[in-house]
Order: sequence, then C-alpha cells, then structure tokens
Amino acid sequence: MRTILTHAKIYVEGQFVETTLAIEGDRIAALGVEPASDDRVIDLEGRCVVPGLVDVHVHLREPGFEYKETVATGTAAAARGGYTLVCSMPNLNPAPDSMPNLQLQLDAINRDAVVKVIPYGCITQGQKGRGELADMATMAPHVVGFSDDGRGVQADEDMLKAMREAVLLGKPIVAHCEVNDLLKGGYIHDGEYARQHGHRGISSESEWAQVARDIELVRETGCQYHVCHVSTKESVELVRNAKAEGLKVSCETGPHYLIFSDADLQEEGRWKMNPPIRSAEDRAALIAGIQDGTVEVIATDHAPHSADEKSRGLEKSAMGIVGLECAFSVLYTHLVKTGVVTLEKLVDLMSTNPRRLFGFGGGIAVGEKADLTVLDLTVCDTIDPETFSSKGKATPFAGMQVQGGVVMTWVDGKAVYEA
Repeated sequence: MRTILTHAKIYVEGQFVETTLAIEGDRIAALGVEPASDDRVIDLEGRCVVPGLVDVHVHLREPGFEYKETVATGTAAAARGGYTLVCSMPNLNPAPDSMPNLQLQLDAINRDAVVKVIPYGCITQGQKGRGELADMATMAPHVVGFSDDGRGVQADEDMLKAMREAVLLGKPIVAHCEVNDLLKGGYIHDGEYARQHGHRGISSESEWAQVARDIELVRETGCQYHVCHVSTKESVELVRNAKAEGLKVSCETGPHYLIFSDADLQEEGRWKMNPPIRSAEDRAALIAGIQDGTVEVIATDHAPHSADEKSRGLEKSAMGIVGLECAFSVLYTHLVKTGVVTLEKLVDLMSTNPRRLFGFGGGIAVGEKADLTVLDLTVCDTIDPETFSSKGKATPFAGMQVQGGVVMTWVDGKAVYEA
C-alpha cells in the first residue's frame, strides 16, 4: 500500500511546491501523483513537508551517563523536534576511541534509536584532547567523522597527525576549539555581564585562536574540517576567509548563539553552556554568517544533564543545555518571522547543508529514503521543558512564545512522531 501526502507544500530542489508525495515502503515513490482507491491518503491541509532535519551535534550520553539521557530518550526528543538523523558526540564512558568501545554505543543505537544515529569517533585516546590518537582506522567505517567535542586538541602536532590520518580515511575532523591555557577558570563570556555580576569570563580568543591554528593545518593537509558551535565574530571571519581561499572548511552555530547575547543571561544553570553565549557583536556576526553562507549549519549541541547538575547557578552548574525539541520553533519565530532569513534558508541550514557537507545524501526526490518532516507554520505554543521527551530540561528557551512547529516526523517511510 502506498501512502499519499496531499494538499502539502513540499520542499523540492530549493523551493516549496504545492503537490502530492507518495511513499512506498521506505522510499519516496512519486511526486505529483493522484491517489488511487487503494492508497492510504493523509491530507496535510497546506502544511509544509521538508527533508528530515539533521543535527550533526547531539549528546545521547549512552553508554556511561544514562541518568542524563539514553539513546531511547534522546532519539525520541529528536523525532519530536523533526530530526530524522542525528550525530552523537563522544563524551561517553567508555569514550569511543576503539572499535570495542564504539560497539557499545552502536549496540544501544541498533536496539533503541527511533531516528537514524551516526556516531563520532574520538580524535585522541580517552577523548583527552592530547596524547595518542584514537584507533581511527578501525572505527572509520562506522562513524561520521572524528571529534574530541568538549575538549580542544591542544598540541599542534597531535592535530596535524589526526588530520593526516583523517585524510587517508576520507573522514572529516569536527573540532571543538578551545585553548585550555586561555580559559583561566571562566564559565561565561568574558563580557559586560561577567564584569557587572562578578563572574569569571571565558575569552573569545580561547575559541578563535584554535580555529586559526587548525585552518593553518588544513592548508597543510587538505583535511575536511568542520568547526563545532562557533560563537565569536573572529571565528566567523576566519572561516569566511578560509572558504574564500577554497579550503575544505565549514562550521556550525547553535540556536542560542543566534538569538541571545550575554545581556540576556540570568543567574541560572539553564544559561550555561560551552562555548558561552557571547556579545551582541558576536551574535550579529553569526547572523551575517548564516546570511552569506559562511555558517552553513545550525546544530543544537543538545547536551542534557540531571536537574541537580543544572540547579547550581552560573558558576557551579554543569555546562550544557537541551534544544532538540524546540529548535525549529525558536528559529522560525526569531529568524524567519522577523525576516532575518527565509524559510527555505532555514531548511537548508537544518537539513540540506548538513546532508551535503557530511555526505549523508537524501532529500525529497523519487527514490530517496522517505525521511521527512511535516511543519505547521501556524501553530503557536509556549516552550515547556517539563513536556520534553528528553531527560534534560535545562534550556534558555523555557517559557518562550513561539510560532511554527513539527507535527509529524517520518523515518524510512514510517511515522516516528505525530503531534
């Protein structure tokens, strides 16, 4: 039996087209067909159908930290947020620095995931950001790339070796950029809010200095290189220049960096993440970056912690917030409704671009997997973390009034979420 989606605005080759879409088995069977008598018909009443959203930066916490999140709860949150594919970061115990350690995560994914999950392997042994490289070669067929997310690779020679190995394996280096010697005990942006409230700040240089170092190594090695959660204006400019030079450099930012500045901070753990929310000037540079194509991906950096770990204020709470379940609504409200970007551009940032950059393929075309997200742009809501499927509830978006939401998520032709 085919399933026919009717009365829909479907995102095809960069634009929305009012047409029908047929799903047969796990694939898109046809576009623009009339339903037959034996088809299952779903009338979408003018809603939008887009290629399933992709988040290349999530923390599923399993194995090792299941009290924060599991593959089951994290992928349920992803499905609710319209994501059909997520890439899981290596902040785990044991860290995925070898095939036996990675296999523990793969087993949990195969058993419990309700959306597609492709993990990262570590760059260094133990995900320490220094020392011997992880067993990259044996993990390569099973990972999207290599990252020590949460830690920057400190030594130039270690990153150089990692890039050379990644080139041989045909995989990207996906870097958390942070110079440990420049942190000086900071935990929020080193800006006006920190000075006014007596907090220790994290300098912008701690991020952009390592971005600059890594781009030099890309120039030497030809490595495909992607910068995680860019937060500073200097990082944006470095990536812009590297792209203009023709280097294989890309980057992502997060919803919270595009919407808030450090003037919005409150004395609560739900405002604490790494890198921190930075200045209004940094926010403006990030917005310019998504507008001109320098910043090609928006990723949530979904990083759940327990309620206790996030209840200790800005200084003592754990770093990390959640965002899978509200990212589209927040971005549609604050970027599309305000005219900062078009809906088409937002879909590219959240789906088309990560698919292209990381070689995932897919999209809405005959023969592609039926990984689809259905959006209702008229629905209004208030973000309530207590309703989240994720175990993590700490988000700076709590209480925000938003418009536009995910009403259905399909993976391999099956509905994994319906509002």
